[in-house]
Amino acid sequence: MKLVVIGDPDFNLGFGLGGIPTENVYNVINDEELVDAVKKVLEDKDVGIVVIKQDYLEKLPLALKREIDERVRPTFVSVGGTGSVEELRNKIRKAIGVDLWK
Repeated sequence: MKLVVIGDPDFNLGFGLGGIPTENVYNVINDEELVDAVKKVLEDKDVGIVVIKQDYLEKLPLALKREIDERVRPTFVSVGGTGSVEELRNKIRKAIGVDLWK
């Protein structure tokens, strides 16, 4: 399973320094590149987790957001915004079928 990162170059820099391979990092500058990157990730069966900048997740078209929400894999985790622990809890529960907080 691969971990993939989608964000602007500044956001992605830390992940690269943390050891995420450059082929798993999508540097996006505009909305068109963002949509293309998300579609590529959704087509890749080896991707398990996608870390995406919160602002970018909110910019996605409604149909693409809906597809992301309905899928179990890959699991999208937004970072850098106002996301809550409850959001992460729901994603984990959806992905593995167990509520780890109980």
